Amino acid sequence: MRKIINLNSDWLFYKDTTIEKVRENGTLVNLPHTWNATDGQDGGNDYFRGTCLYVKKLLKSEALLNDLCFLEIRGANSSADVYLNGEHLAHHDGGYSTWRVDLTSHLLEENELVIAVDNAPNDYVYPQMADFTFYGGLYRDVNLVCVPNAHFDLEYYGGEGVMITPTVTGKDAIVEVKSFVKNMNENLSVKVEIFDGEEVVCESLSADQVQTLKIENVHLWHGRKDPFLYTAKLSLISDNGVIDQLNIRFGCRTFEIHPDNGFILNGEEYPLRGVSRHQDRLGIGNALLKEHHEEDMDLICEVGATTIRLAHYQHDQYFYDLCDERGLVIWAEIPYISKHLPNGRENTISQMRELIVQNYNHASIVVWGLSNEITMNGADADLMENHNILNDMVHEMDKTRLTTMACVSMCKMEEPYVQIPDTVSYNHYFGWYGGDTSMNGPWFDKFHAMFPNKPIGCSEYSCEALNWHTSNPVQGDYTEEYQAYYHEELIKQLFTRKYLWATHVWNMFDFGADARAEGGENGQNHKGLVTMDRKYKKDSFYAYKAWLTTDPFVHICGKRYIDRVEDVTKVTVYSNLPEVELFVNGQSLGKKQSAEHFFYFDVPNVGESNLEAVAGECKDQSVIRKVDEMNQDYVLKEKGAILNWFDVEAPEGRFSLNDKISDIMSCWRGKLWFIFGFGLKLKKKMSQGKEKGKKTKAAGFELGPEVMQMMGGFTVLRMTSMLGMINVNLTKEELLKMNKKLNKIRKPIKKDK
Repeated sequence: MRKIINLNSDWLFYKDTTIEKVRENGTLVNLPHTWNATDGQDGGNDYFRGTCLYVKKLLKSEALLNDLCFLEIRGANSSADVYLNGEHLAHHDGGYSTWRVDLTSHLLEENELVIAVDNAPNDYVYPQMADFTFYGGLYRDVNLVCVPNAHFDLEYYGGEGVMITPTVTGKDAIVEVKSFVKNMNENLSVKVEIFDGEEVVCESLSADQVQTLKIENVHLWHGRKDPFLYTAKLSLISDNGVIDQLNIRFGCRTFEIHPDNGFILNGEEYPLRGVSRHQDRLGIGNALLKEHHEEDMDLICEVGATTIRLAHYQHDQYFYDLCDERGLVIWAEIPYISKHLPNGRENTISQMRELIVQNYNHASIVVWGLSNEITMNGADADLMENHNILNDMVHEMDKTRLTTMACVSMCKMEEPYVQIPDTVSYNHYFGWYGGDTSMNGPWFDKFHAMFPNKPIGCSEYSCEALNWHTSNPVQGDYTEEYQAYYHEELIKQLFTRKYLWATHVWNMFDFGADARAEGGENGQNHKGLVTMDRKYKKDSFYAYKAWLTTDPFVHICGKRYIDRVEDVTKVTVYSNLPEVELFVNGQSLGKKQSAEHFFYFDVPNVGESNLEAVAGECKDQSVIRKVDEMNQDYVLKEKGAILNWFDVEAPEGRFSLNDKISDIMSCWRGKLWFIFGFGLKLKKKMSQGKEKGKKTKAAGFELGPEVMQMMGGFTVLRMTSMLGMINVNLTKEELLKMNKKLNKIRKPIKKDK
């Protein structure tokens, strides 16, 4: 029988070195481990990316507990080499999958095992350009797996050596069990027993690689409503009895993704409304423990999600297991992201093969993601061919699931690349990165009308929020109040469009993005519904909980926004119950009903007020306080900003850098300023140091009409702050000079309707 020995304890870690160098000053560490837990989250885009060594002593007597001994590495980001006693045994590219190395014939009585892990930039392993930190390290479990000569294959793309394919037919299920046995011979057979809890419901014994069993009156896996799982027990049997054994859980279900009716599970409409998830935490990086995965799952279930997009890479097997157990419908994908690498085709193929083989038996997974925002630099012939190869390969490997991908917002609907997968989703940030929140729903309506037979979804949408607050939220202010408003609007638009096959908030949790310098806290993307340390649920979390859950609750928004200057302040309450009553210092302000689950009250702001919201049997409390001046702790102060919004002179009735570009261009003088003032200066800055006629791109986007239309939602100041992405930097003096010119332009007088 196989034996598994965990090797997580007591590794000597050597930073920034290679196998050829003399090793000095090693640090004792336990796995999981990353060397970027701190510098990958503090901003500056300067976290260490290079080669580090993990060294461990192994005794043959403790390692070789069967005929064969395999080293199992469940995650080494992003490339790794294995050495035993100085001999190079294996190399692996791809930081998110399981892979194994046969140590058997190389073991001495005493051994030095070295795993060299490298997350340095290159041009052939994905990802290389993306808005998240590429943490280096042995950040998942490392094991020894000891098996007899004949065993369920450990070298078939890191999988379990078994593929289980259930097909529901009427009230029953036909289950095909395909086993991959290494060193199979005429004296061996495979016994398959399928358990419903403790009871065997069907079984088979055969020497054939493929066996077919029938489950009568099958109990279906039905998402969060009933995530029922069977267990297949596979025993490799010789004349001497069982020599290898596996227990694999699986679920039986049917699904369809319909272009008009959305996701259909077991013949019932089952709307996929959920979140995306990155695998890191504050101060921990990607070196997560089981309890971290469990807490993430608990929070995702609390918000009411029915689906998770596991972005942008293969996640830990333990988390896929949790998805099966809790009934979340999953989009699984490879890190083919942002920038197409001409030398990276083989890596996309190998990572996709590993993703499918290692996760084939998970009932929760319904789509395989080919790529994310890969057309940032356009869709050339090589990129198109790469996608067609992946799409065809996925269909060949797995005939039970569909393909999908996430398109960048500026990718035109009619691009041929959009038609490659079975389904498609778009990443849209109208209302945050330009545009307006009202643009989201109509954009999907247009796509649906143009391609009525193509299932369309929204794979990313959100905006950033930190502990900044205001009673007058506006796009780009990074306040919790604007994020709440944004999600209220997006919920109403997306959740009422039945044809959207899935919607995924970006992101469930704030996550590490060391290159980011936004919102006053560098090194993170703050679009999460929950903070990166999982300690605070932002108000927008409860907006989704109000729409997606049935267990009664009520939540008063703005608990961190206590000090307020206005005499009458707006207080928002979320609840999944139809009616809410708000009390101020014990006095009722009345009851309100809302089919949209969002309740708004105008509250007199005098002295200190204790608020209590009551919905059914549920209650929630908060406090507000009248102050004369805005509490500066609520006001965004950008770290390293050339100019903050509150430093900008903005005379009443005149334009300033704090105004939206679309508003400035609504009058002819503003349009002239934008074209011949700001535009010419921008063009001059872009042309400096560049070849004449060469297009300048912002984070991969050509600055064409479509991008400029979206930019209309930006204030001038916010747009200038983002120009650093294309190496265009304006000085404080230049910005103030631009502001003075804007101050000379009168705002159009709005006529009463």
